[in-house]
Amino acid sequence: MNWKKRTLKGVTLVTLAILTASTTVLPPSGNYFEIAKNIEIFTNLYKEVNTYYVDETNPSSLMKTGIDAMLASLDPYTNYFSESQIEGWRYITEGKYNGIGADIRIIDGRPTIVAPFENAPAFNAGLKAGDQILEIDGQDTEGKTSEDVGAILKGYPGTEVKLKVKRPGEKKTIDLTLVRDEVNIPNVPYSDMISEDVGYIALTTFTRDAGRNVANALKDLKVEQPNLKGVVLDLRDNGGGLLAEAVNVVNVFVPKGELVVSTKGKVKDWNRSFKTLNAPVDDKVPLIVLINKGSASASEIVSGTIQDLDRGVLIGQRSYGKGLVQNTRDVGYNAKVKMTTAKYYIPSGRCIQSLEYHNGEPAEIPDEKRAKFKTRNGRIVLDGGGVKPDIVIDLDDETDILETLEENNIIFNYVTQWVLRNPELTELDNFHFEEWDDFVKYLEARNFDFDTETEKLLADLREKSVKSGYLSDADFSDLEQRLIANKKSQLEAHKEIITDLIEKEIASRYQYEKGRIKLGLRNDIEIKKAIELFHNPAQYQAILKGEQ
Repeated sequence: MNWKKRTLKGVTLVTLAILTASTTVLPPSGNYFEIAKNIEIFTNLYKEVNTYYVDETNPSSLMKTGIDAMLASLDPYTNYFSESQIEGWRYITEGKYNGIGADIRIIDGRPTIVAPFENAPAFNAGLKAGDQILEIDGQDTEGKTSEDVGAILKGYPGTEVKLKVKRPGEKKTIDLTLVRDEVNIPNVPYSDMISEDVGYIALTTFTRDAGRNVANALKDLKVEQPNLKGVVLDLRDNGGGLLAEAVNVVNVFVPKGELVVSTKGKVKDWNRSFKTLNAPVDDKVPLIVLINKGSASASEIVSGTIQDLDRGVLIGQRSYGKGLVQNTRDVGYNAKVKMTTAKYYIPSGRCIQSLEYHNGEPAEIPDEKRAKFKTRNGRIVLDGGGVKPDIVIDLDDETDILETLEENNIIFNYVTQWVLRNPELTELDNFHFEEWDDFVKYLEARNFDFDTETEKLLADLREKSVKSGYLSDADFSDLEQRLIANKKSQLEAHKEIITDLIEKEIASRYQYEKGRIKLGLRNDIEIKKAIELFHNPAQYQAILKGEQ
């Protein structure tokens, strides 16, 4: 490209070329000159910095930094995917990517296999949860982030990647050569009967064929038990995905021609309404949808629509509240931008977006600004603030001790050691973890401790008070001792929850994601509530009629 300026009415020809060559829809606001002017400024600045900056620059890295900063000022869901990140984008949209097929997390400074995906290259090569990757193609992995490691491991199918692995319990390292392949992550990892007459379907993401897979799971359940008393659709911690698949999942339980969601944005020509297109698998079977704070986007379209149409009962906690629609557009050189283009509205007319964004910063919508809407049966529902379940179950799962166990991978590391002592576990269905004292000793041996939010505030108050001379160290001693005693009792107080987490982690080592879900259902409060409600059809109908 010729960078020499040739000005035409204050706008360079190179800038006009950028605008006229674009296939995107021009902004309806008509501020073409401001756009053209700022593109010219940015182009000139980028060229000057890359040419004259004192140190050598990386043009691609510099540009990505600028793009990321620009998009971050809008909302968290508008993102740029460079060519090197395209496999991550494929996983988000399609549920598949090219690589070795393993969930990897940085633990103790090294990338560690958290879960190999069944039948993927990592699984077939014998990699196990707990294996630390020391080298990738001869490169030391120490200090690398999960994103760094993922970028190296992903690549074209058929290409090789060499790993040096340290396996827990073994002194010698292991050298492995894996052949990359297309990795498919099932969006319905588990479905089965959870009682004699109640079926269960877990949907973890709305990637392609989510609707078809939920439909097939329901058909299988109906074959196994023709007289189903109810079906549980589990959308907990499902962060969403493709809008079309949300419509398809609703269509499994709702007749053809029902409005599911409408999108409304700045470009009016892009506003659309989505209705169910096919005959349902079963629009009469009693339905319960489980949601929690991790249920977002497409999960909220499905759960909100089921609620608005009074098609089923929602159980759990209030959902995340992401009522924003993203579209992905090509921007050249195999790069893409995923940007928020609209808000979505479910059948009652409500938008469930819980936040507004001003210069990239979230601002909560107060209750008094939330409008009231009605479901088909006349039940009152509010817009904003996510989807509120019909039956709210409060869970004691957000304490300091549980957060510390999660953040420091304590349970993961303990189970890795436990599995070394128990290489086989034949009766997983009837397995119960009964080694609590051993777990406590494991914590004590590693000087396990955690700082509560109260302790952090107290330490800050102590420092400021002593420094200013208002109070002395002795004034805080009694409070600190009481906090220490309280922390010790917290471990025992949360024994049941921690034991459940340990059992699910153990199950995942032998039967992978299916095992984790299956064993987790055994102690699941919301599952027990769902089964109880299905066995009380009068109460189920009363909730849908707004009588409870």
